[in-house]
Amino acid sequence: MKTLKKLLVATVLILFSSCVQDTHLKTIHFKLDMSNVENASEVGIRGSHLPLSWNETTFMKDEDNDGIYEVSITLQSASYNIEFKFVNRNKEFELKDKKNRSIRFEYKPETILYEAVFNLPNAETSILK
Repeated sequence: MKTLKKLLVATVLILFSSCVQDTHLKTIHFKLDMSNVENASEVGIRGSHLPLSWNETTFMKDEDNDGIYEVSITLQSASYNIEFKFVNRNKEFELKDKKNRSIRFEYKPETILYEAVFNLPNAETSILK
């Protein structure tokens, strides 16, 4: 009986350990055109997967004052996508009552460029590596 119990426990442990997917490094560079928004400030992004959060803004910068805000994030993920929305003034979400933006991942390391215009749902996604 003890041998059967040990065999059963070992089998369960093997099954659980083999179900874990490998994570892959994802680097996403976001470029957001805010030139059509009056008084853009505290521009950022919120989302579903760390380092993004729906409760706190990851702020973006416009280093050369051209109206294009940028930020890069890096994450380890076994998920197939990430959902997010851009925000203005740290709390005003874009695309009200519309679906979240999303990026689909492949099951491998990736570097992605995501270019969008605030409050317009179409965006361009490029796989850089």
